[in-house]
Amino acid sequence: MNNLKSIFILFAILCSPILINAERIIVGAERTDEYVPLLKGKRIAILSNHTGMIGDKHTLDVMLENGLNVTTIFSPEHGFRGKADAGEHVSSSVDGKTGIPIASLYDGKKRMPAKDVMDNIDIIVTDIQDVGLRYYTYYCTMADLMNAAITYGKEFMVLDRPNPNGMYVDGPILDMKYESGVGRLPLTVVHGMTLGEIAMMANGEGWLKEGKQVPLTVIPCEGYTHQSRYELPIAPSPNLRDMKAIYLYASTCYFEATPVSLGRGTDSPFKIYGHPDMTGCDFSFTPRSVDGAKNPPQLNKKCYGRDLRNLEDEDIIKAGINLEYLLDAYHNLKLPTDKFFRSFFEKLIGDGNIRTMIEQGATAKEIKATWADDVAKFKEQRKPYLLYAE
Repeated sequence: MNNLKSIFILFAILCSPILINAERIIVGAERTDEYVPLLKGKRIAILSNHTGMIGDKHTLDVMLENGLNVTTIFSPEHGFRGKADAGEHVSSSVDGKTGIPIASLYDGKKRMPAKDVMDNIDIIVTDIQDVGLRYYTYYCTMADLMNAAITYGKEFMVLDRPNPNGMYVDGPILDMKYESGVGRLPLTVVHGMTLGEIAMMANGEGWLKEGKQVPLTVIPCEGYTHQSRYELPIAPSPNLRDMKAIYLYASTCYFEATPVSLGRGTDSPFKIYGHPDMTGCDFSFTPRSVDGAKNPPQLNKKCYGRDLRNLEDEDIIKAGINLEYLLDAYHNLKLPTDKFFRSFFEKLIGDGNIRTMIEQGATAKEIKATWADDVAKFKEQRKPYLLYAE
């Protein structure tokens, strides 16, 4: 009887959900013992937004509580509080809670902060939640600030956070003739790296200004691997509201370069798509003007299309970049290629041949095969910079 009881106890322990993935992921910002001593006595600028949280406190507040001298806040796309539309220009201002000046890096003017701003800092600290796609702009802002640090002789630090799409690599490496605000470095579309790893790679591969390096410190996460299924505690931007949207982002973002709505202005952005003229579709939705999508594509028009909300997360991840959705809408609408795609498509996908392949009738599988060499090359190239087990 005692042996049977012991077996039941052992079975319960082995099956306990508390012990599965028991090691809690600790983000870099939480490791104050590691970075506070390094920042004492320095004038600090922090690149962050509403995702820069440690529990219920913002990293900025934690820094101030630890006696650190934060002189400047740098804000990225969507602003410091994360409420601006995608692409909306964000003005510089002052943080109402702390009185610290906010220098916007997304005001539509230039990438380099003003000299008087840079003269007031010694080190730039990045703490912001990325989602692991080359066209998600937070890493672009970080790269711009690394270049600014090189120009003005400043240090750089990254308080690292997990990549929720860090479990795979997919897509072509950016052809740098399409370098833009949605593609700053020669990464694959899905790069599988954290911001800390990208910063190290940009430094090590000579991707920064004039091939120079910035004095760089990365405070890594604990308990994270690239296979971790890290669920973001806070939506990173207004239209990436949950994990399914974040997983589908690699496949549905290309509709941004077409007349097709991807659900901005609804309660399911990036998880649905449609157009008023799509035929044979039972599903429909109507985009409205809402916070985070004030003027969405096909505003106030009834769109017919597809609902992807019932897809299993693991199936989405396994598929990687799935161009079936894009091809579905393209073939359904039967628009000329130059009427369906804007030039923004090449900036998103980073390759000038894919539009032509679509026009010539290539399948999603055939298109995906064209970037297999890029994926293999990039995986090898990034190896020296990975901080976490693959």
